[in-house]
Amino acid sequence: MAPLKRPLTVRVDRKVFPAVGGRPENLVLKNVEFQVEPGSFVVITGPSGGGKSTLLNIISGLDKEYEGAIDFGGNNDRLAFVFQTPRLLPWRTVYENVALTLPPGDPRLANIPEMLKRVGLTDAANAYPEMISLGMQRRVALARAFVLEPELLLMDEPFVSLDDPTAQGLRELLVELWSRRPTTVLFVTHDRPEAVMLGTRILRLSNGAATIAQDVPVRLSVVDRTDREKVRAEQRRIFGEA
Repeated sequence: MAPLKRPLTVRVDRKVFPAVGGRPENLVLKNVEFQVEPGSFVVITGPSGGGKSTLLNIISGLDKEYEGAIDFGGNNDRLAFVFQTPRLLPWRTVYENVALTLPPGDPRLANIPEMLKRVGLTDAANAYPEMISLGMQRRVALARAFVLEPELLLMDEPFVSLDDPTAQGLRELLVELWSRRPTTVLFVTHDRPEAVMLGTRILRLSNGAATIAQDVPVRLSVVDRTDREKVRAEQRRIFGEA
């Protein structure tokens, strides 16, 4: 696993959702431009409905209807996407869902047992998604993304709708996985404490036709990120609030 070899360059001059059912067209993103350095963990935050997920879909290539350009500094074959829902196939086991993105015979298949151990799912390897909790399903989604060994990992509010202890446990797991297997991460959330705990850098989108309102580094070590008091202090520094 390795991060992108060169910076990711994002330029979205204009993203519009067309008029539908009598509603006027909706200008979602305007003049959004930034670079992501290899190996960094960039969090995109901002108001709900403010274009965060749309921006991630554009970067991933899922949304091609925009004005601008995305430059990966090479190819984007090693890209993984973790969505708001785990998106597990119900007729496949935990092990099979983690292996889903790898072709038969791929040497990375040998890493799955160790990855399941890392995320605490060894005993659930042969279980089906309906047999495990939502928090465990999200662990499966994390394992599937990291076993792919992506150069770029996109994450769209992957811990939303979880109770706080479960979400906090998954955040700590993500920090551990990322520190052990460095990659370039773009992570979308509207949760400011989560943004501070996870990111090495925060991009905050503005209201309305979103542009970048704030671009600031996070000054926390890997150890500091599990200390809630230090996270709160850094949140006050960045956002001016507790």
